[in-house]
Order: sequence, then structure tokens, then C-alpha cells
Amino acid sequence: MKTIFDDVSYHCSKIVTKSYSTSFALATKMLAPSIRKDIYNIYGFVRFADEIVDTFHDYDKAELFDSFEKDMEKAIQDRISLNPILNSFQHTYHKYDIPHHLVEAFMKSMRMDLSKKNYETFDEYREYIYGSADVVGLMCLCVFVNGDKEKYEELKESAMALGSAFQKVNFLRDLKADYEDLNRTYFPNTNLMELDEVSKKRIVNEIKADFALGYSGIIKLPEQAKFGVYTAYRYYKKLLHKLQATPPLEIKNSRIRVPNYQKFGLLAQSYLNYKLQLVQ
Repeated sequence: MKTIFDDVSYHCSKIVTKSYSTSFALATKMLAPSIRKDIYNIYGFVRFADEIVDTFHDYDKAELFDSFEKDMEKAIQDRISLNPILNSFQHTYHKYDIPHHLVEAFMKSMRMDLSKKNYETFDEYREYIYGSADVVGLMCLCVFVNGDKEKYEELKESAMALGSAFQKVNFLRDLKADYEDLNRTYFPNTNLMELDEVSKKRIVNEIKADFALGYSGIIKLPEQAKFGVYTAYRYYKKLLHKLQATPPLEIKNSRIRVPNYQKFGLLAQSYLNYKLQLVQ
């Protein structure tokens, strides 16, 4: 029966999430069971696209990406794919009527990573973040509001801001790997070889503004999504705090992390705040 194949597909997306991001998997586990599966399905899709452009160095990345994009479009059109990750994604795509322009914008930004190394203007930077992060937040928002168009429009701006904040924190955390391994720099008007406290403070303040706008939407999310998204928010805020306290030279030379014991501490505190109705 196809239901068995669909269940296998979903479990593949769940395995991808848990394998590639323990923090995201932990936050997703805090979502209501009714929507958890669909967030795994979205993450599996965006993770695979990202892996093609970031890690498959011994292969023709452009060819692989072209094939993946064609398979994705066919999966959406046919409502089935023998690629289990794409099969699970198309299910969520149709279930929540995810706008296709969000998928197109995401794939456009991923394709940019195949050749573009520097983002020298704010417009380039903003376009890349919109496609690589904001639209992922919007895809998830479609699930969180269960297809409620009015609620989606109300929370759209804050969901994009939260996606931006998460992405920019990742950029700051991964400066060393992005520059040395991929020869990429995302922050415009910033010489990463001479990153100083002034430049770092400007980036941190930009992220804090995104977090503030993002939080204004978290408190308005349906209960089925609020705790999970709040947990992710608390984790990334903690990571930003660690980056803010880390000297620029250390950020350039190492990857700053939140240890597992702190992640579980954040989870416990997030749960307490949620239960005491402090997330409002």
C-alpha cells in the first residue's frame, strides 16, 4: 500500500532532521504531533538542497542540483516521487497549499551558492537571505497556521524576521567554515579577515532587531506551534549571546557551539516559561 511508502518517506525526512541538526530536531519535537511530521518533511527537502551546494565537492554540483530541482518539480506535479525526501515534501506542499514562489525563491538562493562567493551590497545580501531563510520560515508558517490565510498574512513579517535571525546567527557562527572551506562571505561591507568589535556589534545589533520582530509573532502563534518555535528562538538567542561575548579573532578561528547540557537547560527553562504563560 502507498501509505507504507509515505510513512517510510516521512521517517526518512525525520532521520535527515535528527542527523543534521540536533537543535532543530529538538525544537521540532516540541511541536504538536499533528504538525511535527510536516516540519520534518520541509527540513528534509531544504537540507538536501543545501547539502548539494555545500558538501558534495567531489561531484558535479550544478548537475546534481539541476537533477534535484527537476525531480522536485516533477514530484509536486505528479504528487509522488521515488525519492522519499521529495515524496514527503510534496505531501506537505499540497496539504498546506504552500505557495510555489516560496520554493522557487529557496532554490534560487541555493543555486546562487554554486557560483556566487561574495555579497557586496545589502540588496544582494537581502535577496539571498530571503530565499535561503525567510521563505523556509514562511513554509513552516503555512503549517503552523494550518492553512489559515488571514493568520498567515498577520504573522508573515515576523516569520521572515525570525528566519533571517536564525540564518544570520548561522553566518556569524560559521564564518571560518564558510570562508576557508567554501570561499564565501555573506555579510556586505565587512572584511572578515579583519573582523573587529565594531563590525561584529553592527551584525549582532541587526540580528537582535530581527529577533525582536520575530518574537512578536511567536506569541501570536497557535498553541500547536508556539512552544516548539519558542524553543528554537531561545536556542538561537543563546548562541547569539555566546557569539557576542566571543572575541572576533576566536569567531574567525573556531566554531562556537551551545553544549548539549545547555540545550537541555534551555529546553527546561523554555517549558517553564511556556507553562507559566510567560511567552506572551
